[in-house]
This record gives sequence, structure tokens and C-alpha cells, in this order.
Amino acid sequence: MGGAERLDFIFEEVFGFGAVQNMNQSYGGGGEIGGGGLSISEWKDIPAELLLRILSLADDQTVVVASGVCHGWRDAISWGLTHLSFYWCKKNMNNLVLSLTPKFTKLQVLILRQDTPQLQDEAVEKIASHCRELQELDMSKSCRLTDSSLYALARGCPNLVKLNISGCSAFSDSALGYLTGFCRKLKFLNLCGCVRAATDRALKAIGYNCNEMQYLNLGWCDRIGDEGVKSLAYGCPDLRALDLCGCVLITDESVVALANNCLHLRSLGLYYCQNITDRAMYSLAQSRAKNRVWAPVKKTRYQEEEGLTNLNISQCTALTPPAVQALCDSFPSLHTCPDRHSLIISGCLSLTSVHCACGVQGHRSNTTAIPHLAH
Repeated sequence: MGGAERLDFIFEEVFGFGAVQNMNQSYGGGGEIGGGGLSISEWKDIPAELLLRILSLADDQTVVVASGVCHGWRDAISWGLTHLSFYWCKKNMNNLVLSLTPKFTKLQVLILRQDTPQLQDEAVEKIASHCRELQELDMSKSCRLTDSSLYALARGCPNLVKLNISGCSAFSDSALGYLTGFCRKLKFLNLCGCVRAATDRALKAIGYNCNEMQYLNLGWCDRIGDEGVKSLAYGCPDLRALDLCGCVLITDESVVALANNCLHLRSLGLYYCQNITDRAMYSLAQSRAKNRVWAPVKKTRYQEEEGLTNLNISQCTALTPPAVQALCDSFPSLHTCPDRHSLIISGCLSLTSVHCACGVQGHRSNTTAIPHLAH
């Protein structure tokens, strides 16, 4: 179905369920279309506010088509459009972004995720020049982009809160560090696979500039070491989720720093970090005690569930059952049971005896009750 056909379909669907009568009443009309009130016989007759409400039911491709119907529609959409995705565009995304970005200056969320790399620096530079209210940007898998894109975003989009540049393998740590110096409001940053950009030098810049960081994906950035992670832990105490899967250089020093400084950490990925030992597990377990010390006397349900809720230690073959069991006992939200699998230990055959609270309760329910012993 082409763009024009989609518009006609939405028009008929909306009006076919009594929307026309509602519109006439809302805009002062009292009769049928074309009567004394609002007269709507074609798409171009629809008022701007109503147009935006109708287009909220349409997909992003239809919105783009609608912006080309006439100047009035283009202006209305430019004024009201805050979220847009080009993921549907499998060809010529770069040219489309170049032509449309100057029209959509109020964008706050822009999705440019690609399966096949299309986006080039000139398109990102155009975005940075016109979309200065942008808060969320997804450019994942944009392998053609260079440092010029990050420099442009730094200068033009200082209000970025969420940035996904996973798979953008050409970015350097210098450009990423420069970006963090301007985009200090960043809370969500996906650098998965950005091997050249995600280094200890870049993490030091993130820790220094982006103190509000909460979610950071560093998966498979194998140049990261303890110095970078420690800088991150010291500078971003509000971290909630950190993915270090495949960061083979890190040791217990990184986890200890996170346990001591990031007391709000809920999700931690350590897959294939084979230098991690029991010391790291015990430090995380002890962080639970720190949280309890600082928590108010009256605990809410949320506070009861504080602490790690997801941990991936697959292929961390140096770990032993007592250390991981101590961690599991400290954080009841870590589950090994199939229905709530949040402690992932694949490839660690020595850890098969580790069980969560559900396992203990299940075992107790199948045994004869024993007297409770004071201790």
C-alpha cells in the first residue's frame, strides 16, 4: 500500500466510526460534513490539531508522506512532530534524512537504526544543525559514520539524554570524549561493539563529564581495562545497568569499584570476563549490606527489592559455588529457576549447585516441617 493509499485508508477508518460527527461538534459544527460547521471533503481541509491527532494513529512512513501533501500540512507536522523513526526505510535513508530534517525541527526522538549501513556524516550534520531539541538518537549499525558526526552532535545537540551508536566501529575515543564534554545530560549510552571509541580514555571522560549516567553498554569493547571502569564507577554513582560482556581485560578491581561506589546497580553483565574471581562476588554481596545501612528504617516494597536483579557471569570459570551462593543469598531478586532466570551461569559447570531463594522454598515445601531454631 502506497503513502497516498494509506492516508485514504486512515481517513476512511477514522471517519467510518463516527469521527466526522465528533469533529463537527468539536469545531462548532452541528450537521453533516459540508454543513454550517466544519466542512471536510478532502485531506487538505483538516485543521492542524486534528491532523496531528489522526497521524498519531499512522506509522512513520505515512507521516513522512503526509508532510509532502502541501505547505500547510508540512508546517503543521513540523510544529507538532516530536518522535520519528526511519527504520522502515531500507533504501536511500541518507537522502531522506537530508531532505526532511530541516522540516522537523521539533524532534526529540529520532530512530535511524539500520540493517544495512546507509547513513553518512552529512546527514548527521544536518540533524545537528536543525534538531537542537533532540533528546534521544539511535544511529546503531551506522558503520559509514566517522568522528565528524560525533563532533557535529556535540555542538548541535547538547540536550541528548539517550544515544545508541552500537556497531559504529569507526568512531574514535577522542571524538567520544569530545561529545561527552558537551552532552553532559547523557543517561543512556550504548557503545556495544565500538572497539575504537570505548577505551579507558573515553571512560575517564564519561566519568568526568556524565555524572548522571544510568545505563551503559560496553559489550565486546575489549580494549577496556580496570582503569576505565574504575573512573566510571567513581564518576557515575547512579549507574543502574552496565554491560561489560566480552571485556576480557577487566579484573576484580573493576567489580570492587562498582560494588563500593554504584550502590544503585541493578544489572551487570560479565559474560566471558574470565579474570573475575570470588573476590568480585563477595564485594557485590557486601554492597547489599551497605545499602541496608544507608536505607531508612521504614522499608518500602521497592527498597526490599533493591540491589542486583540481573547478573550474567557465564563463562566466568574461576568462580566457585560458595562465593556465587553468597551473592545469591544477598540479592533475593537473583533467580536461577527457569521461570525467572536472572542469574545467568551458562558454561560454569562448577556452579550448578547454586540456587536462588525460590529453590530453597521449593525444597522446604517438599520436606517435613522442622522447629525453628533461635540463633
